[in-house]
Amino acid sequence: MSPRMAALAAILRLFLAERRGALIGGALLAALTALAGAGLLALSGWFITASALAGLSAAAIAFDVFMPAAGIRLLALTRTAGRYGERLVTHDATLAVLARLRERLFRGWAAPEAAGRLAGQPARLLFRLTLDIDALDALYLRVLVPLAAALSVGLGASLLIGLVDGTTALAFALFVLAAGLGLPALAVRAARRPARRRAHGLEVLRARVIDAVSGQTELLMAGRLAGQREACAAADRALAAADDALNRIETRLAAALAVSGALLLAAMLVAGAGLSARAAIDAPMAALLLLLALAAFEPFAALRRGASELGRAVIAARRTAPRLAPPLLPPPPAMPAPGLAVRLEAATFVYPGTAGPALAAVDLAVADGERLALVGASGAGKSTLLAAIAGEMSPAAGRLAAVGGTLLTQRTTLFRDSLRDNLRLAAPEADDRRLRDALAAAGLDAFVAALPRGLDTRLGEAGVGLSGGQARRLALARLFLRDTPLWLLDEPTEGLDGATARDVLARLCARAGPRTLVIATHLRREAAVAGRILRVDGGRIAGAARRGEPGFARALDALRPD
Repeated sequence: MSPRMAALAAILRLFLAERRGALIGGALLAALTALAGAGLLALSGWFITASALAGLSAAAIAFDVFMPAAGIRLLALTRTAGRYGERLVTHDATLAVLARLRERLFRGWAAPEAAGRLAGQPARLLFRLTLDIDALDALYLRVLVPLAAALSVGLGASLLIGLVDGTTALAFALFVLAAGLGLPALAVRAARRPARRRAHGLEVLRARVIDAVSGQTELLMAGRLAGQREACAAADRALAAADDALNRIETRLAAALAVSGALLLAAMLVAGAGLSARAAIDAPMAALLLLLALAAFEPFAALRRGASELGRAVIAARRTAPRLAPPLLPPPPAMPAPGLAVRLEAATFVYPGTAGPALAAVDLAVADGERLALVGASGAGKSTLLAAIAGEMSPAAGRLAAVGGTLLTQRTTLFRDSLRDNLRLAAPEADDRRLRDALAAAGLDAFVAALPRGLDTRLGEAGVGLSGGQARRLALARLFLRDTPLWLLDEPTEGLDGATARDVLARLCARAGPRTLVIATHLRREAAVAGRILRVDGGRIAGAARRGEPGFARALDALRPD
């Protein structure tokens, strides 16, 4: 199986695993609606023709109008109810499946190491969660559902025609399959390249517009705003060209299907005339077969949209299928010996795709309740060491053992949601009393109490509505909700003014109690709370000093002042 088909098969398996009954039911309702529509047209043609002929003869008095009329009403009601049910079931099932796929995709990207690799390309995650997942709805709504309806009507019409004449039915079936499926297949092949260009162009356009909006001040200062606008315009032109190519393919497919339908109708007219001449059928039955052929080919026209969108769905499937599988989580770090919170023995850590190790042959022991500061130049490996201890990286060599820990990163990540739900990211089961206790410990209780909606107050994108200090305190409150014996702090007061930073640091140390703290820092005030300082250089432990030793004071003096 080709990678393209393997990705589609994986997505279809996930679709069926989530809402199998609803998805199959929606396809059956679509088939029922199409069958009812074809039957309605065919029976109406037979009834009108038979009624006209009966009215011209003495048989009019014996002609039964009630049974055909009842059948027409039944088919009309079935078509209406089936259409409503099909739209309701298929769209509800599709939206539910896509929501579930977004959750699975997010969980896949949130796996250890994957999140770190993605941090440099956050827009890619957004595009996977929005553009690609949205594109997958075409696989079911634009391809599978119309295909099920079209094949059902084509098969039903062939069987009915076969009751009259087997040769005509075979020719009819072959033509319907060849034209109804062959022409969309050719369109899918022709749309493959413009679909790739459209998918790429849409991502490029969105990325450039985001860069232009978010970085307009920097671009203006650098004199590059006009160039960025032109880059956005160029991406928009490329996207428009891809859209035009896809629209031309869809238009040509619609024309080809229309011509094929006209040819089928003409062929069935000739066949009906021949059968009537041989007295195999009467005039009403000829009208029924003719209109049945017209109705049987019509559902294949619904595939023209799916043919142009299938290429986009295939691209989306290939991008997302690997991440939709449950992530293979690395085993958690082993527990260290009693009395230790962290133990590394000749541990080496390597980022994927890099030439050398980020940390090389690190030996480190951190006692329970110890407060340790990691210092060194940017890029020395401090944050990597914290991530490794937190279990976000597995050692390529050596051994790592650590108790359960919580990592407070440099970046405060807040979401466009309520204060309550932003806090519950750390403890989903926490009640309001526990949330307010954490806010009080972080120094935000008075601020939240003054808000009209309190914990229900919604934040803007990335925490808009909070100052930098308030956002950091909210992140601190989330840390306080994590009852782990080890806290890993990556520059916890960076970017805060002196008074706010000292208050945050004091609250953090008071709340920590007997917990073990490991702090990566460039600041004197943060390292001063530690009992031991380690200097990291080039991914190795280059020096160490304990409080009271001469090297400790020198290490503090080398750091950036408060």
